[in-house]
Amino acid sequence: MRVFMVSLMIVLFAGSAAMLAYSEARTPKTTKSPLVMNFDKLGQTEELADTDNTASDEDAASELQEQTTEAETDTVLAENERLYHEAAEKGEKVYLLNCADKERVTFAFAGDILLDDAYAMMFRYRSRGSDINDTFSADLLERMRSADVFMLNNEFPFSRRGTPTEGKTFTFRANPDNIEMYAQLGVDIVSLANNHAYDFGKDALLDTFTTLETAGIPYVGAGRDLNEAKKPVYFIANGMKIAVVSATQIERNAVPDTKEATASSPGVLRCMDPAALLEVIAEAKASSDFVILYIHWGTESQENTDWLQDKQAPIYAEAGVDLIIGDHPHCLQKLDVVSGVPVMYSLGNYWFNSKTQNTCLVEVSINKDGMEYFRFVPCIQEDCRTRHLEGAEKDSVLNYMRGLSPNVQIDNEGYVTFGQ
Repeated sequence: MRVFMVSLMIVLFAGSAAMLAYSEARTPKTTKSPLVMNFDKLGQTEELADTDNTASDEDAASELQEQTTEAETDTVLAENERLYHEAAEKGEKVYLLNCADKERVTFAFAGDILLDDAYAMMFRYRSRGSDINDTFSADLLERMRSADVFMLNNEFPFSRRGTPTEGKTFTFRANPDNIEMYAQLGVDIVSLANNHAYDFGKDALLDTFTTLETAGIPYVGAGRDLNEAKKPVYFIANGMKIAVVSATQIERNAVPDTKEATASSPGVLRCMDPAALLEVIAEAKASSDFVILYIHWGTESQENTDWLQDKQAPIYAEAGVDLIIGDHPHCLQKLDVVSGVPVMYSLGNYWFNSKTQNTCLVEVSINKDGMEYFRFVPCIQEDCRTRHLEGAEKDSVLNYMRGLSPNVQIDNEGYVTFGQ
């Protein structure tokens, strides 16, 4: 898609090369000043009719506007470069975006996806000829691909190694080759903070990191050690620096099947105890303009939020996040505003199992003043496909969300007003 996938965990000369490539994508500046050109035309006024004067004035205004726009663009690009190199020096995971719109950055968020060939979704995908256009509706594909950043929950490891976790009812593992689907969908970042990332053990999780890195897809919420698992991912565009952080409070016991990252071992970032995640949020808040928390929480198949979601949402909102996006329950949960922060408690399954379930894509626009809009896009997962809803089906899901979400307003196109 639009992401210039340049990791800042590499040496600085690689970062410099990335900046050169980024600069080359810019529109060349005009070699002759538009104002000089306009003055040349004004010297001929005695020869021109009134209509020509009008046309000349319009040309002058247009050329002056172009000059102003180019100057503003140069200023923004210089700021992007400054932010990039500043992050590089601190060893942050940061990526440059080339946004279609120079005033805003658009994000799209989806919930759980499963690319394990042993389960229904991939089996049906293969049996239908591995056709992405027969799996996701055309307008939904366009929404995913056109977002500046499209994020979802990677609810499995990518690996050919490992053994399934003993005693666990469902264990997932996807062939690393299946990551090619992410390119077709336009995926730009994934969360690994979930209760299935460690299903096939340490080696499979390590393979997942390598697979995603080879594909140029950043991940949050897990790492080769705790330091890496706690690192936010930063996106730089339009003079802004936007942070994405992620963690899981699943499973809720002292010895979880999904291992927590330590100082010397790989795993996920856990937030049953929020202390570590609060450290991550504080770091992100201190060095970025907007902080997004993508969190794995809640109770499976329950449309109502549970006690820990209700307890922790205010903690993270007051710690400085600007948007909370949740997943794990495998169904939609409410939209709400907590301490002034918009919260989508659960996105639901996106393309995860053979059940017929309402789901969604969430679209968010961010500009220098903060969140410009939040849009809930009604979708449905059915027959191992996911499609965008229209007409009466769309209205039904919007009405369902309105019933779940008494503290917000949702208009007929899915735009959400959160209030205070």
